[in-house]
Amino acid sequence: MRLSNALGLSILLLPVLALLPLITARSESVAVRIDPPALDEPAGEGLETAVLAGGCFWGVQAVYQHAKGVRNAVSGYAGGDAKDANYQAVSYGRTRHAEAVRVTFDPRVTSYGKILQIFFSVAHDPTQLNRQGPDFGTQYRSEIFAQSEAQRRVAKAYIAQLDTTRVFGKPIVTKTDTDKAAFYPAEDYHQDYATNNPNHPYIAINDRPKVEHLKALFPDVYSATPMTVATAKTAGH
Repeated sequence: MRLSNALGLSILLLPVLALLPLITARSESVAVRIDPPALDEPAGEGLETAVLAGGCFWGVQAVYQHAKGVRNAVSGYAGGDAKDANYQAVSYGRTRHAEAVRVTFDPRVTSYGKILQIFFSVAHDPTQLNRQGPDFGTQYRSEIFAQSEAQRRVAKAYIAQLDTTRVFGKPIVTKTDTDKAAFYPAEDYHQDYATNNPNHPYIAINDRPKVEHLKALFPDVYSATPMTVATAKTAGH
């Protein structure tokens, strides 16, 4: 997902870049049908927040923007310090930040367990360590930044459940132990990126399939109209 001005290098790599669509389309278009978590949070009265890191935040945001019950999904950074919470710094992979998405949802419509089921099933590949598809580095790691001990218990229990069934064929590497990580919204140009740039090659190859998988595997949750950050802001979320 890097936005680079290295024109000279790009010219040299044109033959390789020409093959990337074939590579990334294969690596990023896979979804896994999984059981819901046996342990879930009871639905509270108000809205709840989940902070999830699963590679490039463009695609993760797009998935949750198409999920019923989601009131807002904001791309940003989590796991590092405020001074490093910007795209240029995070892109170097030395800030402790991960690209993450803050999902605000109504648990009476879509539970926290369902949010995690979507996360593991279609939003990313939880078996890839410090990468997702074509993106490499700790900033693209798989991590759940639990907002409460209840969320942490549900996440840990679900990972253990999925690992026991070996549904992914490889161990899940998703981290769950980071305490009280602040979330910092990303720059405005990153928000609603997949919706605003549907024909961008990266989106078409890596992220649009994720939304299609959500529609196919979670038809009861899928919403054809995305809840964009712009729409959520108008609604007061």
